[in-house]
Amino acid sequence: MPRAATVKIVPATASRWKDLETLFGPKGACAGCWCMWWRMTRSEFSKRRGDGTKRALKKIVTDGGVPGLLAYDGAEPVGWCSVAPREEYSALARSRVLKPVDEKPVWSVVCFFVVRSHRRRGLTVMLLEAAVAHAAKKGAKIVEGYPVEPKSGKTADVFAFTGLASAYRKAGFKEVLRRSETRPIMRCVIR
Repeated sequence: MPRAATVKIVPATASRWKDLETLFGPKGACAGCWCMWWRMTRSEFSKRRGDGTKRALKKIVTDGGVPGLLAYDGAEPVGWCSVAPREEYSALARSRVLKPVDEKPVWSVVCFFVVRSHRRRGLTVMLLEAAVAHAAKKGAKIVEGYPVEPKSGKTADVFAFTGLASAYRKAGFKEVLRRSETRPIMRCVIR
């Protein structure tokens, strides 16, 4: 289990691209996604999936953007969290279930990727806490997430890429709305 003392979470910048590439591996984290699912239209994503989505994420990073955070256990990249202002995720604007709660500006956490060896050990909670701190440094007042809350209490890892509601609660997020039985919208208000 990673100890908080050995885990370091930092912005995913151009100088860390190779580590992000290593973490996501040849499959791009999940079937060629490269964490671009939320940033593209469905048709664009389908056309670009794989090498095209990898190039799109790399362009964000090489252009000076910070599309998320990387977690390291020692020198090994072990986790990822996508966090940015909500408007960077065009798919959220098109979702009936995840449409805006209100007019308040929010930063959104939309995706996680944790290497198998570090799953179920609290790394998602650490990434969420770091995402809130990162967003706060950038001026955010609210950080929002869209986790799953399976009916049975368990879900396969492949379906938990947005995080689990239990992890969000542990990180101090509160449910603000639920338009779907298994998909709460949760927020952390930065004081």
